[in-house]
Order: sequence, then C-alpha cells, then structure tokens
Amino acid sequence: MDPKKTFDTIKEHLDKLDQIDYPEVLKAWQDFLEYHPADIAHFLGHCDHDTIRKIFLRLPEALEIKVFHELSTKLKIYCLSLLDDTQRSILLRNLSIDELTDFFDELSEDELKKYLNLLHKKDREKVISLLKFAPESAGSIMHTNVITLMEDFTVEKSIYILQKIQPSRDLHERIFVTNQNGELVGYILLADLVLKTPKARISSFMRESEIAIPVDENQRDIAQVMKHYSLMIAPVIDREESFLGIISSDTLVEIIEQEASEDIYRISAVTPIKRNYFETSFIKLFTQRSTILIVLFLLQSISSIILQAYETTLVGFLGFFITMLISTGGNASSQTSALAIQGLATGEIDAQNKSLFVKRELLMAAALGLVLSTLSFARTYISNANLVGSMTVSFSLLIIIFFSVLLGSTMPIILKKLGIDPAHAAGPILATLIDVVGLFIYCFISKVVFGY
Repeated sequence: MDPKKTFDTIKEHLDKLDQIDYPEVLKAWQDFLEYHPADIAHFLGHCDHDTIRKIFLRLPEALEIKVFHELSTKLKIYCLSLLDDTQRSILLRNLSIDELTDFFDELSEDELKKYLNLLHKKDREKVISLLKFAPESAGSIMHTNVITLMEDFTVEKSIYILQKIQPSRDLHERIFVTNQNGELVGYILLADLVLKTPKARISSFMRESEIAIPVDENQRDIAQVMKHYSLMIAPVIDREESFLGIISSDTLVEIIEQEASEDIYRISAVTPIKRNYFETSFIKLFTQRSTILIVLFLLQSISSIILQAYETTLVGFLGFFITMLISTGGNASSQTSALAIQGLATGEIDAQNKSLFVKRELLMAAALGLVLSTLSFARTYISNANLVGSMTVSFSLLIIIFFSVLLGSTMPIILKKLGIDPAHAAGPILATLIDVVGLFIYCFISKVVFGY
C-alpha cells in the first residue's frame, strides 16, 4: 500500500485498529509497522497530540525504541510524558551517551533533573560531564562510546578485545591508540589487524594522527580542519592530550548541514533556530525577526534624512537615477560578500591571503566600475542629453561600486576576526548600509558638481 494512503487510513480510523471487522484498517496498521522508524517519526511529527498518543502507545516495544530515537526533541519530551518511569528508563537507556547529551542539552532544569535520575549512575555521570562543555564545541559533539587500543597490545589481544566489547561500543575503520596514561599516541586501521601477524605489537605499525582536536574547539573550525586533511574521523583530546572521544563522519555531516543552515539564516538577518520551525513558538520568532527589522528600519531611515538635506540638489533628472545607482552598488557588494563568506567558511581565505583577496576585489571593483560607469554615462546622456549631469551619475556609480566592493570584501573578514559569524555581513544588513552610504555618495558628488 502507498505510504500516504496507509498513513491517511491509520489517522482516519484510529478507533478501529483493534476491530477485526475492518480488515482494510488492520492491513494498513500491519503495513504501518513495517515502515522505517524515520518514516513513522516523520508521520507523527505532523499529527496532533491525541493521535500521537494513540499510535505511539500501540507500537511494539522494539519499534517504539527505534521511533523514539528518530523523534524531535519536543516530541521526545511529549512521548516520555505518556509513560511511567520504568518505560521512560527503557527508552532513555537505549539512546547512546552522545544522543542523551544532545537531548538533555535542550531540556529545562526541572526536566533535566527528572530524566537524569532514570539513568544508571555511570551513564548519568558521563552525560553530566559532557553537558559541561560549551555548545558547538568538540566536547559537546564528540562520540565517547568508541573502542580504543593500547600501544603495547598485540594483534591477537586486540582482536580478542574487539570481539568481546564491540557490540557495546562503536567500531570504526580507524582505531585510535593510547598509552598507559590514556594519552593519544596514534592510530591503526581495522585492516591492519588482519594483515599483521598475531604477535605483532600495535606500537610497531601504528600511524601518527594528522591532527588532534582540542576539546574546546568550535565545530565550524573542526569542519574546516577535517576538510583540509580529508579526514572522515578525528580524535578529540584535552589539554593533557588525553584521548576523550572522536568526531565521526556522521557528526561531520551534521556540522556541515547545521552550519550551512545557520549561514542561510544569518544571511537573511534571522537568528538561527535550533528546533523545527513549527516547534518554535510564534512569539519567539516574532521577537527575533522584529528586533532586527526595527534596527534596519531605523538605519534605513537615515536615507530620508539625507534626501531632505540634499533636496535642492536632486531636483530634476538627477533624482531619476537614485534607485539605479543604489541597486547596482548593492548587487556588487552582495557578489563580493558571498565570495568572502564562502572563502572564509571553507578556509580558502585565511590570515595569510586575506589582504591578497581584498586587493584582487578592489582591482575587480575598478574594472567593474569603469565598465558600468561608461554604460551608465551612455544611458544617462542618451535619455537627457546633459553632459555634466551624465558625468556626475557615471562618476558617482564608479565610487559607489568601489566602496560597495570594499565593504563587501572587508566586512566578513573583520567580523571573523571579532569572533562573529561572517555570514552576518550579507543580505539585509549589508544592503541597508550600501543604500545609506551609496545615497550619501551620490548626493555629495552632485552637490560638489552643481554647487547647490
């Protein structure tokens, strides 16, 4: 049966799932139980609480655990509220320490205390220790439940250990090696345990790690470093170089997706939201969006002050070209800022070559300015046959483009140096600045030329 039809049937006939007189409904329920847990969780995400309660509580325990794993934080909290402490404990204990940490990180203090008490003491201590790390740091996103080996182990002993503990810990192609003090000393590949002789010691063939990520490193920098070294897994260490965990390929993909999503928000001057859009309260969204729009509105109002100050200057045909000049400047700055933000995000633009980037963009500004100002002169002169006025418009455009590119190339770099996401230097914020400054440039040059 088609998934959509199955879901619709389940939703429409919830009260008939136990009645044998409705074979079509029973068939739909059996099909429903065969779907992937992620599909079931997605379906529940579009249901009301009453429907979620009736369906979730009917799921077999094994499937219930898998579906719970796929639910959003908000739905996890709701589903836990439907269960008793024993059932809650089963669900929570089937999450990994890293998943528990991510889940608990979004709970209120009261909810955190309530659910922490349902964990085993050992797991509770691990979760609490991970919650101490700053959000978006290596410590908060690393996987801790991984297999490691010691440098003095033999291949034979290593295989025995892997066979014994593998079901309870994650095994990756790259296995990190520590010394007696728990300090990271290198890594081996899983294939090495097959190719090397049983009596060979790990220390005789282990490799040196390309990087070791500090536990307080920001996740954006982690993604850049791992991309630079073409790594899909990297070790995390503390200040004493003790091995703490790993950044896995799955986590790396999540980082890249999260950072890309946050950049899209910031480019549009919207504060990134952690939860699903529909799970975020209207008031919170309204507050975030209205705040920045009010700031931009007040900044943009400076344009009206400038227009009032130069009202006599812009009388006649000079006023016809304001939008053309401002829009061109905004487009030029958007192009440049996009290149700068992308370069900073990928690490292509760094402390060593940032000045070269700015110089190239200024050269580009000069070239673009000459072409566009020449075109604007022809456009203005053909329509108005005013030589001085046409030269004023074209020269103003040249200066506006130059300034726009300068601001578009340097603003992301300055924000990066200040520890602010460069993505803020785009979209409405940059466009508003260019509007105000571009208008002032045009008005000032026009006043100098015409003297009124």
